[in-house]
Amino acid sequence: MRQPLDEDGVEPEGGEPHDEVADPLTGTVRVCARRCETCIFRPGNLMHLQPGRVAAMVNRARQTEGHVVSHKTLGTETPAICRGFADGPNQGRSLALRLARALGALREISPP
Repeated sequence: MRQPLDEDGVEPEGGEPHDEVADPLTGTVRVCARRCETCIFRPGNLMHLQPGRVAAMVNRARQTEGHVVSHKTLGTETPAICRGFADGPNQGRSLALRLARALGALREISPP
């Protein structure tokens, strides 16, 4: 069941934005190895999102030093940072990406 949208018009993420993409067993941070076919960062609106939705997600991630989780990994046992977000200009503000890169703990996974 989908959660209601927050004041920014974005679905709230479960848990802390920095925790869900980290693997507690290995200490690595998962990031998609490539953009999926319907990545929200590809040109066009392949996911048929409401106007401004992607911008709101990126703004929230920037404000919280968070990230955008790949929609293909939501609800799986291995949620991962979206490759489109990781490659974009805002990725440097993500605490998870900064720490993982500094510690050599970034693990690329194939999106489902």
